[in-house]
Amino acid sequence: MNYDFNHVNEAAQKDILELDRRIQAFRSGKEDEERFKLYRLTRGVYGQRQFGVQMFRTKIPYGKLTTDQLIRIADVSEKYTNGNLHLTTRQNIQLHYVKLEDSPKIWTELAQTGITAREACGNTVRNLTASANAGIDPDEPFDVTPYAEAAFRYFLRNPICQEMGRKIKPAFSSSDKDSAFTYFHDFGFIPRIRVENGVEKRGFKVVVGGGLGAISIVAKTAYEFLEADHIIPFMEAAIRVFDRYGEREKRMKARMKFLIQKIGFEEFMNLVELEKIALKNRSVPIDYASFPQASPAPYQVPPTNTPIDANKYERWLITNVYEQKQQGYFAAQLRVPLGNISAPNARSLAALVRKYAADDIRVTVNQGLLLKFLRKESLPYLFNELQKLGLAEPGFDTIADITACPGTDTCALGVTNSTGLAEELEKVIQEEYPDLIVESDIKIKISGCMNSCGQHMAAQIGFHGSSIKKGALVIPAMQIVLGGGVSPDGKGFVAEKVIKLPTKRIPEALRYLLEDYEVEAGDTAYFNDYMRRQGKRYFYDLLKPLAEIDTLKETDFFDWGQDQNYIQEIGVGECAGVTLDVVGTIIADSREKIDSAYAAFQANDYINALYHAYTGFVVGAKALLLSKDVKCNTHRLILDDFQTHYVETGDFDFPALFPDFVLQINKYEPTLEFTEDYLAQAEIFVQQVIATRKHQLVAADGAEKLVIDNYYKA
Repeated sequence: MNYDFNHVNEAAQKDILELDRRIQAFRSGKEDEERFKLYRLTRGVYGQRQFGVQMFRTKIPYGKLTTDQLIRIADVSEKYTNGNLHLTTRQNIQLHYVKLEDSPKIWTELAQTGITAREACGNTVRNLTASANAGIDPDEPFDVTPYAEAAFRYFLRNPICQEMGRKIKPAFSSSDKDSAFTYFHDFGFIPRIRVENGVEKRGFKVVVGGGLGAISIVAKTAYEFLEADHIIPFMEAAIRVFDRYGEREKRMKARMKFLIQKIGFEEFMNLVELEKIALKNRSVPIDYASFPQASPAPYQVPPTNTPIDANKYERWLITNVYEQKQQGYFAAQLRVPLGNISAPNARSLAALVRKYAADDIRVTVNQGLLLKFLRKESLPYLFNELQKLGLAEPGFDTIADITACPGTDTCALGVTNSTGLAEELEKVIQEEYPDLIVESDIKIKISGCMNSCGQHMAAQIGFHGSSIKKGALVIPAMQIVLGGGVSPDGKGFVAEKVIKLPTKRIPEALRYLLEDYEVEAGDTAYFNDYMRRQGKRYFYDLLKPLAEIDTLKETDFFDWGQDQNYIQEIGVGECAGVTLDVVGTIIADSREKIDSAYAAFQANDYINALYHAYTGFVVGAKALLLSKDVKCNTHRLILDDFQTHYVETGDFDFPALFPDFVLQINKYEPTLEFTEDYLAQAEIFVQQVIATRKHQLVAADGAEKLVIDNYYKA
């Protein structure tokens, strides 16, 4: 198929053509479905709950969009999908109901404006998030945007993070208020300034190993202050440790937080330190002074300075607008219900931004949008125009601004409908507790399952999809969690599970909680202080009457948005698929890794040549281990097991201890001489793996071995 690659960089062209080739191979039966799935995920193509269609996820670092990019996404959504743009809690935009064959065309048209889908899903470094107000935050020591951009570019397509055991999620907060929720990320960075000998030095507080999900863990502090040019080398070394030692057999234990839990934080940091000698860059300076800055649009006299709804406008000013650190300019934060914005509205918004704001729109972590560099006199007109688009609702990031993942609308893992519940709870707040619309210390977040895409464990009041059995029937339910989120002083908390209730009773449960808070909180202004003072058992007893299932009405057996009894239909998560494969195909992967190493070597890219060669060793060893039914778990164990089951048995001749030789990669600097020697041995190794497999096939009368690989995604 021919693609219009005007204004598409070479790397993106290669990605798009490869995606097209792999789709054709899959359609023609030349590539196994599960194997293809693992590939397409790293290109942003994710299977939906609905058969035969995909979700296409863009990767938008720190949520920054230009008006050209927003318009292009809107145009593409109408051309290829249902015309809806879905904003996510990771500051991405997702398009739903995509035909698989259309994904390369979508990517091409988006790439023409600089948007990528590479590593938007899969076991990669996912989208790098940051405080949406970075650069304009009155509390920030400095703008973290240049550092977030540098980290994004450094790890995009980087060989060390293409095929890890699980995903990695980094975040940059603009200040100690931690508005990017660094505390539940694999890597979190909070800006600091230190003065040494009268000279200011930029750096970051660094936290690692946080995460939400079924087992939520608060990140540990690696450094109170790490100089800014050392944060990328630290990330690289830590990712290499994670890639080598991280769990690959048990998916639910394969995140970095569990590796740190298993080996201990001190040992993890020791391993990180050992990796630094092999890094290409011990320091990565960021030229923040030359980083392009957002600037106001040329001045235009607004058509009116009178808001069409004065009372609503005043509330909107209180909850959605604030003055930037740039005196005289204001930011407007837009509530986007359920994170969904139609293509026509997106284009209208872009036109409004071009006239009155900086060409730097930010997707926020609570599924909203932020506009920068607004002049005070344009605010009434802006409000009026946003009102027409349904984007002028007061209460941004307050209790009325509920975050919810798509749940059973589109996600195969969804247990119950999170979006329908979110709409119902917003009605409760707006109609029964309007005074709380300005309450910013309580957040409500909903996930359709325990995996926390809606970040329910980081909410003061959170819910995740579940179910309750009643005889032969299944009742759609929500697990209630309380006490998560960031305190006013920037400390992060993980919520505690309290009780599971039928989902149709959750609005009443919210009423119970809010009314009790009003009566019992007393001098405790912050919800989490009140929650911890009362204790988990108190809230269990408070809500227990709503758990009585013998008094359920017929409609309580329906999920939100349904008119019939609930049927639980949970699919397999795309990152959790079992891989059906043959040993020979895995060996071909090993050969491909060595070829990639040669290509990098020819380009004088020694560090990437070494990592490709290292991966070739691991994948080749894995293939032969699977031929003997030896389970493959971590990289490190694969190397040890190959020594035990092949070298020491005499089934494979290797001139040294196999683990020691392969792990030279983290003991020597990436020089020309070392890279040449290492690559040469990797070539010999793979050729010998191929020869060994041929002998095995002869002994097996030519029958390839089918393996079920849920141990290791290489």
